[in-house]
Amino acid sequence: MTSWLLLAEAGAPEGGLFDLDATLPLMAVQVVLLTLILNALFFRPVGRTVEEREGYISTSRADAKQKLAQVQRLQADLKDQLKEARKAAQALIIEAEQETDQLYREALGAATAAANASREATRRELDAQRDGALGQIQADADKLGDLIVDRLLAVQ
Repeated sequence: MTSWLLLAEAGAPEGGLFDLDATLPLMAVQVVLLTLILNALFFRPVGRTVEEREGYISTSRADAKQKLAQVQRLQADLKDQLKEARKAAQALIIEAEQETDQLYREALGAATAAANASREATRRELDAQRDGALGQIQADADKLGDLIVDRLLAVQ
């Protein structure tokens, strides 16, 4: 390539503002060759890399959008499940409170009935003991009265 340059320079007359000799087509050929070489060595690999990155970014972005949509759906589902679980837990708590209240009332009723039955049995037993004691006192009083009468009559 340098030999063409030397030949182009050797035969060119000097003097004008623009020399139209073989250097102009030679420079054009050099620019085209340099463009082809740079395109083959640098611009195509860089272009491929840029296209691959753009493809990766677009697929990553699409995947991220899909995952975000899926996360939002799952979040909405989980919120619904949480609401249902809270409602179920609240219903279970209310049911347990009602059952506890019912058991409390039943236990209180049973305890009240047992206390009343025990009090009634104790009252009957006390009445029986009082009647027995009154009968004993009456019998002792009769014996004592008879003894006093006997002693008074015996003294006379």
